[in-house]
Amino acid sequence: MASRRKLKKDIDFLTFEVISDCYNYIYLHPGNEEKVMDIIKETVANRNNLVARTNHPDGKDNPKLVKAHYKAVFSELMTNIDTSFTKLSELIKA
Repeated sequence: MASRRKLKKDIDFLTFEVISDCYNYIYLHPGNEEKVMDIIKETVANRNNLVARTNHPDGKDNPKLVKAHYKAVFSELMTNIDTSFTKLSELIKA
């Protein structure tokens, strides 16, 4: 990652995209609000965890450890976002 600032912006952008799609689903398909709200709650919890991990990297003295830490955070971000979108897609199919 180029910077912590950019990583945090990516975290926020992707999280809010999931939340936006969830609210669009609720608007267009009323009836599954509880399941969609669970997806939103899980996504927000993951966002808060990732931002906290971004603000406090492991091994501040060793650049290799810091780089590995941010790669792990970005990888976990992509996994969490993909999981959230997959859960929402399964609701749409049902």
